Amino acid sequence: MAEEKQMHGFRARLDYALKHNYFINKAFRSSMSAFMRAWGHFVPMDDKMIIFSGHTRKYSDSPRAIYEYMITHPEYKDYKYVWALEDPEHVDVPGPAIKIKADTPEYFKYTLKAKYWITCVNIERSLHYKKKKCVYLNTWHGVAFNCIGNAAGGRKDYDFSNTDFWCYESEYQKEIFKRDLNVREEALIPSGLPRNDGLYHVTKDEVVALKKKLGLPLDKKVLMYAPTWRDSYDKGASYAIKPPMDLKKWEEKLKDEYVLLFRTHAYTTKLLGVEFDDFCLDYTSYPVINDLFKVADILISDYSACIADYSILERPVICFAYDYDDYKSTRGLYIDFAKDMPNGILETEDKVINHILTINYQAECEKTRDMIKNRFTYLGGHATEMCVEKMFKN
Repeated sequence: MAEEKQMHGFRARLDYALKHNYFINKAFRSSMSAFMRAWGHFVPMDDKMIIFSGHTRKYSDSPRAIYEYMITHPEYKDYKYVWALEDPEHVDVPGPAIKIKADTPEYFKYTLKAKYWITCVNIERSLHYKKKKCVYLNTWHGVAFNCIGNAAGGRKDYDFSNTDFWCYESEYQKEIFKRDLNVREEALIPSGLPRNDGLYHVTKDEVVALKKKLGLPLDKKVLMYAPTWRDSYDKGASYAIKPPMDLKKWEEKLKDEYVLLFRTHAYTTKLLGVEFDDFCLDYTSYPVINDLFKVADILISDYSACIADYSILERPVICFAYDYDDYKSTRGLYIDFAKDMPNGILETEDKVINHILTINYQAECEKTRDMIKNRFTYLGGHATEMCVEKMFKN
C-alpha cells in the first residue's frame, strides 16, 4: 500500500511537470515516442483486439457505453476486449474483457498489439506511436468551457491528427477540437457522446426507480453540486477544493424541500470544509454520474462540462462561480459565463440559496434548453451505435 501511494504521488508530480514545463514535456515525448515506435516493430497487431481506456483510468465514460453495447450484440462476440484501469484488481468489468493496469509496460504493449483503440482521453499518453493500420476512436469527455489543449497555458503541441474518428456534440465543440487539439475535419463525427445517450430518453418511472436505488427521499427535490477540477497549488502533491459554503445555512434554509448531493471532480484529491449528513450527501464515488443527473432537479456547478451534459435534460442550472476572476485569469475560459449562462454567475452562497428559494422552475428549464442545450449539446441520443458502425462496419 505504501509503495502504491509513493508511485501515485510520483506520477502526480510527473503529470504536473509534463503539463506545466514545456522543455521537460518535449524531451519526454520525443524520446519515449521513438522508443514506442521501435518497440512496435516487434509486436504483431491482433486484428480482433480492442483496448478501452476510460476517463481518469477508470471503467467509465463513453468507452464503457461502447463496450457494454458491443458485448451484448452477437456480431461482436469474436473480438478480444482489453480494459486499461487504474486499479484493475478491484474493479468489476462485466463480460469477457481482460483487465490490465494503466500506464505500465503491459499497458503500452497492448496498445501496440490492439488494432482498435477506444478512449475518451489520450490513449498514447501524449506520445505519438500509433501504427498505420490501427483504428483510433476518441469520444473525448465533454464540452469544453474552460480552455483546453493549445489554448491552455504555454504549450502549443497538442496534436490529435492521428485519430480516425472523433465525436462532437455541436459546432461550438467541433471548432475547438479542430483549433486547439488539431483534430482533422474528416475525423469528426456529429454523434454526441455515447455516455450521454440515456439522458435523451429519461422517463419518470426511471427517475423514481433511481431515487429508490440511491436511497433518496421521494418527497423531496434533489440539488446536485458538481464543481469542476482546480489545478494544483503545490506542484502536483494534491488537487484540493474548498467551496465557500456554510452547509448549516444551506440545511436551515433548504432542508424542508431539498437534499443536496455532492459530486466532486474525479481528479480532485481533497474536499475541504465539508461534513456530510442526512441533508448533504456524498456521491463522489458513485460510479454512474448520469444516474445522479437523472434524479437531480437542479444542478449547481461552475465551469464544468457537466453543465452541458445536464442540459440535455432541460432542467435548471445554477453557475456558482465564487472564484470567477481568478479562474478565468489562470485557466482561461471560452465563453463569458456572466452572459452565456441562464442567470449569469452567482458569486456567493447567499445568492445561490436565494435563487433556489425563489426559482421559477419552468422558466429556468426553458433557459437551459435555449441557452445551453441548443448551443452546446444538440447532437446526440444514438451516439453509441454511430461510433460502433463507423469503426467496425464502414
